[in-house]
Amino acid sequence: MKQTKSLLVLTGILVLAGGVIAAPLREYAQLTYAPEVPPPIPRRPPAIVEVHLTSGVVTNQLKGDVKYAFWCFNGHTPGPFIRARVGDTLELHVANTDASGKPHNCDLHAVTGPGGGAPVTTTVKGEEAVSWFKLLQPGLFLYHCAAPPVMDHIANGMYGMILVEPKNGLPKVDREFYVMQSEIYTKDAPEDAEFLEYSHEKGLEERPTFVIFNGRVGSLTGKNSLHATVGERVRIYFGDAGPNLISSFHVIGEIFDKVYREGGLVDPPSHSIQTTLVPAGGATVVEFDAKVPGSYTLVDHAIFRIEQGAVGYLEVAGHPQCDIYHSDKDPVRCKGCLVHP
Repeated sequence: MKQTKSLLVLTGILVLAGGVIAAPLREYAQLTYAPEVPPPIPRRPPAIVEVHLTSGVVTNQLKGDVKYAFWCFNGHTPGPFIRARVGDTLELHVANTDASGKPHNCDLHAVTGPGGGAPVTTTVKGEEAVSWFKLLQPGLFLYHCAAPPVMDHIANGMYGMILVEPKNGLPKVDREFYVMQSEIYTKDAPEDAEFLEYSHEKGLEERPTFVIFNGRVGSLTGKNSLHATVGERVRIYFGDAGPNLISSFHVIGEIFDKVYREGGLVDPPSHSIQTTLVPAGGATVVEFDAKVPGSYTLVDHAIFRIEQGAVGYLEVAGHPQCDIYHSDKDPVRCKGCLVHP
């Protein structure tokens, strides 16, 4: 009688009669869009992480009722936040729906190899390319379209971030946020224009019309503000897509307890930092404790850029902390207050 082998697939492990053969785990990446961040990765073994990016053109609001034709991934600017772990293999599917016929691709700063993957992910309308990239180093990295002319693709909105967690993950925090800065260059238009067009010439001159967070003016203001509560620890994954300007990232009223400079997660972080420089094409990770309730302003401290749109708010709820922050205009007397014991 011919002997047959029994086969069981259990959480990515092939179990055969007479032995165990390890097979790679496979999972779909849980993609989120700014300012949301996917949850930390609970597993420890490496996996094949499947990600789908669709490139195309979407007309969205840029400022108020003024619209702009964004080139984007998955219909969003910035594109989705990708979370993986060092040692994982990224299985990247890049599709193209751009009716203009423009080629698009994806250059991931987390990828080791020619063009960060751009040459093997290039597609035109109706095509899809599939590639595999081993994630060799932890860190917070940009990705962007690098089809020629690369500056036009970035300036029009084709960028995002990928977090490659260290082997043992990152320390637990209460809140994580995804924030990206970029510039928009537009042709001169009447004040009442309802649609703005891209200007390559303004980009060459490095004269942006807007400097923005998360793809549009007001993306982190009003009902779109970030939220936390006194006592919570906050982590911000901050990227600068450029394509030209360096960002001087600062949160008014907070001091960064930890700064993982330029997105590096191998070396120990710096501490007690007021403002951190983020180069175009770079990123940083900052952490701080929400200690006092109130409104905190996210800015590029090249401060005139506030008027171009580089401003957002973190609203912290909770009881007053008079031992830390108190004014003679505040009638509240708090337990432990240095002014009103």
